[in-house]
Amino acid sequence: MTDKLQNDIKNLVEELNLKGVKKFKLIVLFGLLGDFDSVEYAINLKNFINNHQDKNLDIFAIAIGNQNGKQKFCKFTGFLEENLLVVSDNQIHKNLKVSRGLDLGLGGWINMLLMLSGINSFKTIKEVFRGYTGDRKAKQIYSEFDEIEVFKFLKFSGNSFKQVFGAGYLRPFELATFRLKNMNEIIQNWSDYILHEKYLPQRGASFLLNDKNQLIYKFFSNDVLGYSSNMRDPLGFLSDFIKE
Repeated sequence: MTDKLQNDIKNLVEELNLKGVKKFKLIVLFGLLGDFDSVEYAINLKNFINNHQDKNLDIFAIAIGNQNGKQKFCKFTGFLEENLLVVSDNQIHKNLKVSRGLDLGLGGWINMLLMLSGINSFKTIKEVFRGYTGDRKAKQIYSEFDEIEVFKFLKFSGNSFKQVFGAGYLRPFELATFRLKNMNEIIQNWSDYILHEKYLPQRGASFLLNDKNQLIYKFFSNDVLGYSSNMRDPLGFLSDFIKE
């Protein structure tokens, strides 16, 4: 880890008063609240906490948005409001040299659409296809008891995936369904989630600190749907570090 990044993270912790009481501290920089990655990452973190895997870990997140968006975001994802700070611009991202994504001077919408097509976001297409084809090396998302609703008119049970594809792995169309639900939430609350369209391409980052606020892990995202170095197990890096 570079000394400059270490100092920048330390200053951020002090400036934002990100005080934790546990052995490790995870600081996540989301892009916009309404970014696909922000919503998906937050849900994964909520599940991580629900499974009591955070006993050694304090989790803080920073996103570009407003208070209305924050409340809706936390209600939808289950991420704790007290652990989420919203900011009005991407200055923190700039300070920490987080990728701004594609910037061709054509506006946030065009830049984002180009990234979704794989331009300057090389892993995105592969990740999109994985959502439809499934992945034998990734965990399933829905249990057979889950009730799934997409766009209100499409409702079915998680058991449908089991009946057609079996269980114990990420089934075809399962991840795509999960992401479609997230996209629907974003579209329905666009004005609250998207503070300014110019920030649509803004990517995020993750920083893991020990009890001395020393940076022991970092990841900078460059791709849409690429908020982790291993999207098959997005939070797997935590298991490698937050041991007793």
